[in-house]
Amino acid sequence: QVQLVESGGGLVQAGGSLRLSCAASGRTFSRPDMGWFRQAPGKEREFVAAITYGGGTTYYGDSVKGRFTISRDNAKNAVSLQMNSLKPEDTAVYYCAQYVSGSYYRQGSYGYWGQGTQVTVSS
Repeated sequence: QVQLVESGGGLVQAGGSLRLSCAASGRTFSRPDMGWFRQAPGKEREFVAAITYGGGTTYYGDSVKGRFTISRDNAKNAVSLQMNSLKPEDTAVYYCAQYVSGSYYRQGSYGYWGQGTQVTVSS
């Protein structure tokens, strides 16, 4: 069983920054790649970013490229998402997920999910 716990969400004004964290515990896959998704009210879950175990390769959704940065600390089993220049359209629940196989951009490629953390960006 894998547990993923997100933290760091909150309310921020447009143009501000937030840093989300995801702590993994339990029986994680060996050398797991990780990702972040988000879901706004009434919308489908959307890919945000992913990172390979070694951190050498990252992937980003088009809407966050150049503003968000994904990173990880394998010694702490943690993944972070630094979000800068936030916009009201970034408002969503953000989920951390452990990659299993397939396309990094698709939620079906991830086997374990956290409960999510709310990010609200005011205009």
